[in-house]
Amino acid sequence: MIKKILRIFFGLVGVVFGYGIYLLLRGLIDSTGLVDKILVTETQNLIASVICSIIFGIIFFLLTPIFRKKGAKLAKNIETDLQKIPTNDIVSGTFGLIIGLVIAFLISQIFSGLYFFGTILSILTYIFFAYLGTLIATRKGKDIIPAWLSARKGSVPKTKGKGSDATPKIFDTSVIIDGRIADIMKTGFIEGKIVIPEFVLVELRHIADSSDGLKRNRGRRGLDILNRIQSEYGIEIYNTGSDKSLDEIPEVDVKLLKLAQQINGKVVTNDFNLNKVAMIKGVEVLNINELANTLKPVVLPGEDMTLFLVKEGKESNQAVAYLDDGTMIVVEEGRRFIGQTINVTVTSVLQTAAGRMIFAKPKR
Repeated sequence: MIKKILRIFFGLVGVVFGYGIYLLLRGLIDSTGLVDKILVTETQNLIASVICSIIFGIIFFLLTPIFRKKGAKLAKNIETDLQKIPTNDIVSGTFGLIIGLVIAFLISQIFSGLYFFGTILSILTYIFFAYLGTLIATRKGKDIIPAWLSARKGSVPKTKGKGSDATPKIFDTSVIIDGRIADIMKTGFIEGKIVIPEFVLVELRHIADSSDGLKRNRGRRGLDILNRIQSEYGIEIYNTGSDKSLDEIPEVDVKLLKLAQQINGKVVTNDFNLNKVAMIKGVEVLNINELANTLKPVVLPGEDMTLFLVKEGKESNQAVAYLDDGTMIVVEEGRRFIGQTINVTVTSVLQTAAGRMIFAKPKR
C-alpha cells in the first residue's frame, strides 16, 4: 500500500515538474522573439502543457522504484555517518550553520542591486558563511561553550576525572579476560571514553559458551570484569554492524585496529602480536604487560640477591629462579644448586616487550 502511495506521489511530482519544464520552454521562446513568428493559440498552449505534464508524470511514476532504492541507500549512508559524529558536534554545527546563514543574509543585502551578478555573489556568500559557521562551531565549540557557561556562572568549569576530552580507549578481548584492567582503572590512570566494540562482546560470549572448561571460565571471568567496569565507570558499546567498512573485515584484530583509526582511539590490550601489528599500522596501543614490566623493581648488574633455584634452564648448567613478582632469573652454573637457596650476583638484564630477563651467577 505504501509503495503504491509513493508511486502516485512521485507521479504527481512528475506532473508538476513537467508543467515547470513547459513554462521554462515557453519563457525561452518568448525571450527569443519566436512567438511573434509562430502563431500559437491558447488551446495549443494548454495541450502542450498537458502533454509535458503527462510525459514527466509517467517517467517519474516508472522511476519511483529506483528513486526509492537510491533514497533508502542514501538515508542509510547518512545515518551511518551521523552515528560517527558526536551529538555535541551536531548541535554546535547546527547552531553555527544558523549563525552563518544569518550573517550571509545581512551581507547579501549589499548585492541586491547588482541583478544577475548580485544573485551569484549572494549564493557564494551563503555557501561561504554557512561552511565557516559550521567549521568554527564544531572545532571550537568545546572551548566556546564551557567559557560561555563559566562566564555566566562566574566560575571555572570543572571536569570529571574521566577526562571527557581524552582519547577514547578501545578494549580488546584479551585485556578484558585478563582482569587487571579493572584495578588499573580504579587508580584513575586511564582517562577518556571506554569503547567496547560489538564484535568483542560476541567473541567474549563465544568463549564463555565454549565446551572447553578452561575457556568457559576465562570467558565468564571476562564478562564479570566487563560488568564491573560498566557499573563503576560506564562503557560505550560501538555498533559495528552498521559500518560496512568494519562489517566486511573477518579478522577481529584487524577490525579493532580499523576502528581505532576511524575514531582516533587507542587500543588497550595485553596481546603481544596485536601490539606489533598496531605499530606497523600506526595505531597507538596501551599494553598492560609493558606497564606491569615497567613497574617491576629495577635490578642492576652487580647487585647481590638471594634466590631459591626451582628447576633446570634451557642451556646446560643453567638453573631458573623466580622473584615474587614472577620475573624469571636464569642462573649460570647453578644447575648443581637446584632445590637450594643461594646468593647470586646479577650479571645482565634484558628488557623486552614480552618481559624482563635477568641473568646471574652464584656468588663466590
